[in-house]
Amino acid sequence: MKKILIGTHNKGKFKEISFLISKKIRKINPTLLKIPSPKETGKTFTSNSKLKANFFSQYVDFPVISDDSGLCIRALNQKPGVYSARLAKRHGSFLKAMKYILNKMKNKKNRSATFVCSLSFKLPKKKPINVIGKIKGSISYNIIGKNGFGYDPIFIPDNYNKTFGEMQKSKKIRIDHRFIAFRNLKKKVKIL
Repeated sequence: MKKILIGTHNKGKFKEISFLISKKIRKINPTLLKIPSPKETGKTFTSNSKLKANFFSQYVDFPVISDDSGLCIRALNQKPGVYSARLAKRHGSFLKAMKYILNKMKNKKNRSATFVCSLSFKLPKKKPINVIGKIKGSISYNIIGKNGFGYDPIFIPDNYNKTFGEMQKSKKIRIDHRFIAFRNLKKKVKIL
């Protein structure tokens, strides 16, 4: 495998997925090929990552990898979940969405949360191969840290005392939900 399309327009996701894939493989950004984003109509992370893999593979004749991920907070009925990115869009930014979440969490005793990532890998004319990666943790009381992207500054993974936003990128990228999903994918797809 010489090249792969990483099916995302999110710069943070593109960087993280690129980092996980072998350096010998050329990573192609959909923006470079002027490929638009599909509408995310799935009700689950897996249905959305599959939908993206199928969508992007219509435009290229080489493998595609796509991801759908989000933050599931127990006290908020597992929300924002698959609507994580859309919540940020609705509020105007991830920073505003984090403030909204922290406000909602003000009087909640249970702060447990899970970051979930579904990865789909698709070869031309084949069905996507799907895996899930999860990391458990809790929601911090404040927005802490400038690293990472999305909701990283309010998520403290279990057995750590720092948010993803405080961690060095090289540390975070080797323990997060995307890494776990990718490790699961590599068991099924040896060429990555």
